Amino acid sequence: MNDYKALLEKFIASVVQQNASDLHLSEGRPPVIRVSSVLVPLMKEQILTRADMEGIANVLLPKEAHDRFTATKEVDFSYSNKTTARFRGNGFVRQEKLSFALRLIPQKIKTLQELNLPPILESFTQLEQGFFLVVGPVGQGKSTTLAAMIETINQNRLEHIITIEDPIEYVYAEKKSIIDQREVQIDVADFHTGLHNVFRQDIDVVLVGEMRGLETISTAVTAAETGHLVFSTLHTNDAAQTIDRIIDSFPAEQQDQIRIQLAGSLSGIFSQRLIPRISGGLIPAYELLINNNAVSNLIRKSRTHEISSVIETSSEQGMIDMNRSLADLVQRGEITIENAYQHSRNPKTLEKMI
Repeated sequence: MNDYKALLEKFIASVVQQNASDLHLSEGRPPVIRVSSVLVPLMKEQILTRADMEGIANVLLPKEAHDRFTATKEVDFSYSNKTTARFRGNGFVRQEKLSFALRLIPQKIKTLQELNLPPILESFTQLEQGFFLVVGPVGQGKSTTLAAMIETINQNRLEHIITIEDPIEYVYAEKKSIIDQREVQIDVADFHTGLHNVFRQDIDVVLVGEMRGLETISTAVTAAETGHLVFSTLHTNDAAQTIDRIIDSFPAEQQDQIRIQLAGSLSGIFSQRLIPRISGGLIPAYELLINNNAVSNLIRKSRTHEISSVIETSSEQGMIDMNRSLADLVQRGEITIENAYQHSRNPKTLEKMI
């Protein structure tokens, strides 16, 4: 019988040595890693067979998750080899073949400065209450940014922090704060249940891994209104779209109410993209919306289409326009003009800045 744990460790070693972000294991293919956004097949490794994938599944998945994978052909999980690496993973079936996609989670939680993120984000970690969202497509560093913000609180404030994640990604070592991390389907049934229960758990700060569904969004907004600091993510492209997505998730008769609640509880929305750096690796470009009186009024009056203009003209208040962020990266020689245009939602405006 093959030693599938040793085989998996060999693949993980390649991820770590080549500074890769992801590992793809699929029946009928060699292992593939992603380095600086580019997929790189490990051609010296064997093509993975069904037996290999079943053996690797037994290493990656605890029994409950394995049973769920067998029953539903889909599973989210986390995996740690205890020494060098921790992964967020998804198992799935494609044309009756087994596949795993694994995202490496760095063991060290980087600071906002180390992540090349704007210093103003630290101000949101100092709030007593509010609702702060980090948004963007999959794989753009949202979880890493939130981890840096939670770790900033952990290092500087005496707070009770609860995270509700699917799966748990970064693992925090308690410093000034006490931190309870709960994993969906292992420690708690779902995001909504976990979030609803925080009202009985004497918490100050809550991190909700993802805003899934109306109930979770509604409870998160209520938590922010009632004296808690709430952090979460959404798979949206920018601040205006994020607000629309939240409001549109509610039935028409509830939308006016959620607009009022959101206008009062929202602290800010940070949208980010990871862009290939000329010198190698990735660097973030970003947009930051701060909920001031003007923004709050636009949310209440259903004029979210005007929010982008407010961001563009409010840099003196700390807001950051995505095109300005992209233009700055080009001018500093960090990214190419081509990549800037590719990530801009308004290339004509960007052209004037460059």
